[in-house]
Amino acid sequence: MARLVFQEERCKGCELCKDACPKGIIVMAERFNEKGYHPAVCSDAEKCVGCAICAKACPDIVIEIME
Repeated sequence: MARLVFQEERCKGCELCKDACPKGIIVMAERFNEKGYHPAVCSDAEKCVGCAICAKACPDIVIEIME
């Protein structure tokens, strides 16, 4: 099973990964990171298929897909 790993402190909350996710499982956290942004998080890791579309959409390279 694939696992999404976000470097939340580097996320600027642009939501490109959220919009790109075909499963709709990426959401913006309610908490803020150190930069004052709502970081992206996975809402349902079991539904992740590891397609890496979210990682490719991220301009700051803050998402990794771990197998």
